[in-house]
Amino acid sequence: MKLFMPTLLLCFLLSALATARQSQESGAEPERPSGLTLCADGAYDGYTLMSPCASRTAFLLNLKGEIVHRWEADCPTSGSMILLKNGNLLRLGPRERSPRFHGPGVGGGRLEEIDWDGNVVWRYLLPGMERWLHHDVEALPNGNLLLITWQHLEPKEALALGRDSEQVSARGFWVDSVLEIKKVLPASAEIVWQWSARDHLVQDRNPLLANFGSVPDLPGRIDINADHRDRPPLTLEEQREREKIERKMRALGYSGDEGDEGAKDDSKAEPNPDWLHTNAVAYNAEYDLIVLSTPHLNELWVIDHSTTTKEAASSSGGRWGHGGDLLWRWGNPRTYGAGQDSDQVLFYQHDPTWLVGDTPGELRLLVFNNGRGRRGDDYSSIDELILPFDPELGFLRQPGQAYGPKAPSWTYSAPDSFYSEFISGAERLPNGNTLVCSGVPGRIFEVTTEGRIVWEYWNSYRGERIGGPSQVRTAVFRANRISKDHPGLAGRKL
Repeated sequence: MKLFMPTLLLCFLLSALATARQSQESGAEPERPSGLTLCADGAYDGYTLMSPCASRTAFLLNLKGEIVHRWEADCPTSGSMILLKNGNLLRLGPRERSPRFHGPGVGGGRLEEIDWDGNVVWRYLLPGMERWLHHDVEALPNGNLLLITWQHLEPKEALALGRDSEQVSARGFWVDSVLEIKKVLPASAEIVWQWSARDHLVQDRNPLLANFGSVPDLPGRIDINADHRDRPPLTLEEQREREKIERKMRALGYSGDEGDEGAKDDSKAEPNPDWLHTNAVAYNAEYDLIVLSTPHLNELWVIDHSTTTKEAASSSGGRWGHGGDLLWRWGNPRTYGAGQDSDQVLFYQHDPTWLVGDTPGELRLLVFNNGRGRRGDDYSSIDELILPFDPELGFLRQPGQAYGPKAPSWTYSAPDSFYSEFISGAERLPNGNTLVCSGVPGRIFEVTTEGRIVWEYWNSYRGERIGGPSQVRTAVFRANRISKDHPGLAGRKL
């Protein structure tokens, strides 16, 4: 059968292409859909919680895309938000400017709980300016909260930990930590547990420093120079062999004089102190585990929450016996010497969430894989992972090999139409579908396991202008589908 296109449709498409090209050349915003564009059979019936980035308003939408409730705040949102069991909204917001912290994610700094009518019932800021709340918060079953914080280190502290001197500037160095806090109304909290990446670093540059070691032999530790290596780290045996060869080369006059490090490149950008940029935290109650997302290393990490704070600062103790060392990591095995560039499978990912396994003891994760810098074309995907986990033994790994799985057990992508280079998230719904928030374009949609889209909504509300292209003012950090039987909605008039 011969395929053809009616003349009228062809003219329309050519006209649309010309208009888009003219808009691009003139700097005008490209046209995009707005509001609800699809609601088909099979969509999970509930309410969608979302807020435009840098907006003072959070919305609860029904499946028709209509607003059934809104919360108004006195400051823009700056990260994730949660509808609590009491119907209050927990959200991240900005605090006063910091002399220490700046850049993406620093718009946060304070955490607040707002009741159904928009009244602030609790507000929390970390004391001082040496630590800063950012990006995400997780509510625990006991009512406590998990927070991500940056901790500022002076340049000399970073150098003492083995950071490459060329990667440290006067701005200092930031390490991420996780705090568990217990709310104290109306404006305080008690820190009841904490974990810091600072306590689990390894470096292979200076044997005189306490955390010197072989990166490939210590996969539970975090290479403090992993973000800027031009090749995978070497074992101690490989280092000694390299030094032996270099001595021979120097003896031949082939590699310069002893101690000659070569000319420095003054054109390099100032080092970024935010070397991890942890953007998400999620809790697994069954096994008392925490998963973190570190997009600057393109990795997911799992740590043990069953430790005491003292054990969390060590490599022993807790249910799994490894203290606060990483129990599992995935996405970029090169960071711990178990792979090459070609083995990287996460690309600036966001929002890992725990899933219920198909069998007892099975651990699964869902993650929004942004795809920024993915080999080939940039495109996003939603990846589901089955973790190599045994309920008795913990996480499994063959010595010297990368942590599994080798590939996602399920993935969704649409390279021609689905891409968000930053922010974003995904969650598995009770009916088996997946709600996707493609953050930068402000597109929220629900997709089946077969890849069929059954619900789609394009955010039409704008946040406050904070610089950059105006078309991203409809961006959404994250969105969640709220079940109609959520306890926070009981007795509420929508």
